[in-house]
Amino acid sequence: VVRIVNEPTAASLAYGLDKKEAEKRILVFDLGGGTLDVTIMEFGDGVFEVKSTSGDTQLGGTDMDEAVMKFIIKKIKETHNVDIEDDETALQRIREAAEKAKIELSTTLETDVQLPYLTVTSKGPVNFSIGIKRVEIEKIVGSIIERCKKPVDQAIKDAKINRDNIDKVILVGGPTRMPIVQKFVEEY
Repeated sequence: VVRIVNEPTAASLAYGLDKKEAEKRILVFDLGGGTLDVTIMEFGDGVFEVKSTSGDTQLGGTDMDEAVMKFIIKKIKETHNVDIEDDETALQRIREAAEKAKIELSTTLETDVQLPYLTVTSKGPVNFSIGIKRVEIEKIVGSIIERCKKPVDQAIKDAKINRDNIDKVILVGGPTRMPIVQKFVEEY
């Protein structure tokens, strides 16, 4: 190993920001499955310097999956009057379907969740399907996205700059592919 670099620096290098001539202030917004990390860096004269770092170790894509999952469970209960909270197999299938729907709705406006033979009741098998629109998912995860404001504000404050001083934003992590996350970062 010649050198170990931190994740924000690695992301900046991956985006080729070290090839730029001008000095830049970079905000790296790293939203992964389980954590959010916000780093503000300066680049100049071939050197990356971390100015501040903030984050939330309890905020990520799995929180969004969980919210979508609760939405689906609620719809199953409304449609079939079945409570599946204790059916681990059904819950795992719903968890997978929720994540898949979230991912699909990053590139489409609507998707279908199909869960045939989800569970069995005294009346027989329960088949469930629902169409979900991107707008619905954005409402479902809206409060989770709002929680991203505090770490961004803290990183900016700790770097002793204001938003206007940021030249470039790098989005890292799967959940940043969601249009609502991109829009949040861009507007905020």
